[in-house]
Amino acid sequence: MSDDVGTRIRSFLSAHHVLSLATQGPDGPHASSLFYACDGFSLLWVSDTETRHSRELERDPQVAATIAPDCSDFAAVRGLQIAGHARRVVGDDATRRHLTMLEARFPFLKKLSLVPDKLRQAYARTAVYRLDPSKITLIDNSRGFGHKESVEFTY
Repeated sequence: MSDDVGTRIRSFLSAHHVLSLATQGPDGPHASSLFYACDGFSLLWVSDTETRHSRELERDPQVAATIAPDCSDFAAVRGLQIAGHARRVVGDDATRRHLTMLEARFPFLKKLSLVPDKLRQAYARTAVYRLDPSKITLIDNSRGFGHKESVEFTY
């Protein structure tokens, strides 16, 4: 991997906060917007285990995701296209480590113990999820229309 591409991907991941996760299930494709934190190039989020995307990735962990800011000028289009596998994080130590990363990025998660019972109970039903990418493509039209650079990962 070119350090330059990896550095630009990491910078892009750090500058943004919401990913669009695409899953596939019995009812067809589905997309969800989720707050994320990073563990290297892997993406972390919390979600209720009963949401459609959580149930679908339990059945089929192969997912796709995008991260992109909204813009109206084609020359300003920049974003990431991600393919990989997502899973629910298991184990107390791994869950705590990932929650610590999420809470560092999103301090409101730490404050959920101070919110009304209904919201606190909803948060208690969440699990931590992780997307390990197999490929990340950086799209950057500022370098030319349709400019793409990809990085592939093996685990």
